[in-house]
Amino acid sequence: MGITLTKTQKQRLRELGADASMDGKIFSSIQERDASFKTMEKELIEKEKQRLQNLLNHHRRPAICQIEEILINKLVEEGFVQVVTPIIITKGFLEKMSITAKHSLVDQVFWLNKNKCLRPMLAPNLYYLLKRLVRLWKKPIRIFEVGPCFRKDSKGSQHLNEFTMLNLVELGLPPESRLERLKELVSLLMGTVGINEYQLVSESSEVYGETMDVMTDDIELCSTAMGSHPLDDAWGIVDSWVGLGFGLERLVMVKQGYQNIQRAGRSLIYLDGVRLNI
Repeated sequence: MGITLTKTQKQRLRELGADASMDGKIFSSIQERDASFKTMEKELIEKEKQRLQNLLNHHRRPAICQIEEILINKLVEEGFVQVVTPIIITKGFLEKMSITAKHSLVDQVFWLNKNKCLRPMLAPNLYYLLKRLVRLWKKPIRIFEVGPCFRKDSKGSQHLNEFTMLNLVELGLPPESRLERLKELVSLLMGTVGINEYQLVSESSEVYGETMDVMTDDIELCSTAMGSHPLDDAWGIVDSWVGLGFGLERLVMVKQGYQNIQRAGRSLIYLDGVRLNI
C-alpha cells in the first residue's frame, strides 16, 4: 500500500489553491512524500504571490467585485433598474414569504430581536417595491438588487453564512412567454460572466415550491421562479412575473475553479481567493 499526503499536508495545499487531484498522489516512502510536498507548497506559494501582485498592479478589484460590476452593467443595459433596500427586515416580511415560527428555515435566520432579523433573502423587499411601482410605472417592470444576505447555512465547501445575492424580477409579461423569457435571462447572464456550460434542473423549494435551478458541476448557481404564485396574494401582486436569484460567490467559485467557496467570500483570511498566510 502506497503512502499518501497527510491530512495536514492536504489541507495546506488546498489552502494554497491545489486542485483535488493531489489527494490521490501515491509515494513510495515518507521521505519522497515530504520532499514532494515541500516542492508543491513552494510552487503554489510562488503562484499565489504572483496573483496578489497582479491584483496590486492590474486588477485592483477582487473577482467577486468584477463579476458584480459586469452583471449590473448588463442588466442596466437591458432596461432593468437597480434598487437598494434595507439589510434589516421585519418578522412580518418573512411571514409573508411563508417563513413562520413552524417553518424549517426560521432557525437559519439571524435574529436581532423578536421582530427584526438580517435578511436571509432579497425577495421580501423586492415584493414590497413591486407593489408600489406597479402603480407608478408602465409594465413590464424590471428591477434588480445586489447585496448581502445572511443564513445559518450548513458548513461546507459550497455554503457561507454571509453571501452575496443578485435577484432580478420582471413583472407584467404575458403568462405564455414566461418560460421563454426565463431561459433568455439565464442565457444572457451566464454568458455575461463567461459560464456557458450549465443545465436547467427542476427542483422543489421550501419557499417557492416547484422551481428551476441553474446547475454546473453539481453546483447550484441560480434559482428561478415564475408567477403568478401563491405567495403573491400576501403582497398584492396580480401580474405574471419571472425571477432569478444568483449567488455571486458560487459564480466566482466556478469561474475561478475554486474547491472551496470561502476563497470567494468576504474574508480576513483570503484576498481575492489568495490565502494570506503564505
